[in-house]
Amino acid sequence: MTPRTKEQNDEIRLRRLAQIRKAAADVFLNKGPLLEIRDVAAQAELGYGTVYHYYSNKGDLLHDLLWDALERAGEWLEVPLNVPPNVSPDAQREVPPEISRASSSGEAPVGWPFGLAAAADIGNSAAADSRSASHETAAAAELGPVAAAGVRLLQLWAEDHALFLLHKLAGEGFAALPEARSALLTTAFRQEVLVPLAALLETGRAANEAAASGANAAEPPYRLQRAEMLLAALVGCASLSLRRGKLHEEARDIVRFLKL
Repeated sequence: MTPRTKEQNDEIRLRRLAQIRKAAADVFLNKGPLLEIRDVAAQAELGYGTVYHYYSNKGDLLHDLLWDALERAGEWLEVPLNVPPNVSPDAQREVPPEISRASSSGEAPVGWPFGLAAAADIGNSAAADSRSASHETAAAAELGPVAAAGVRLLQLWAEDHALFLLHKLAGEGFAALPEARSALLTTAFRQEVLVPLAALLETGRAANEAAASGANAAEPPYRLQRAEMLLAALVGCASLSLRRGKLHEEARDIVRFLKL
């Protein structure tokens, strides 16, 4: 057997770390600080020794999980409002003309590697996805920037439990970690999430109230406090839906309930 290269070993290591962290986030949702390495191993369907090789204690695992999630934490603030949050980029594109012609003329497109039936099925599926994308775009257009961002965040939490865990523990000051580690995470979370969210909230507030009230913009500390309160409200409302596996479909209802 040919020995693995360094690149292959690095790829395996990164894939294993991602598997362990995902399992840890899922376990933490149910067990909280009572999480144990053996619980993570069972969730990841790995041997205890394998997980222990990467993480000998749950404190290091939680620390790395949160920093890894923080790298993805600002994505929900960057999605354009006219792009549906739960429709893939491929589904947003129209059906390729050659597939449409194939399904109507009975001829497979040149170079198409599948038969006519497969081409027609893919064409019909793409057309349905395109219609779904148009519907989602119209629905998103009814939301303001803050509400649209809130829906996107909730849907990301449904897909990525580590992100939910990051926001939940941030509201608690990362008290589950030693003070030195929690302080660094708190500072980074403020810069990566709270500051951009505060700016978005101020933009939405200005659009809704400035003309009527003429009030001065709040000072930065108060803007950050509003951002923290909004995230805390979303975490509280999302918890039950997340545990029931319904968060993705109930995201819009939660945002409407909070009147974002």
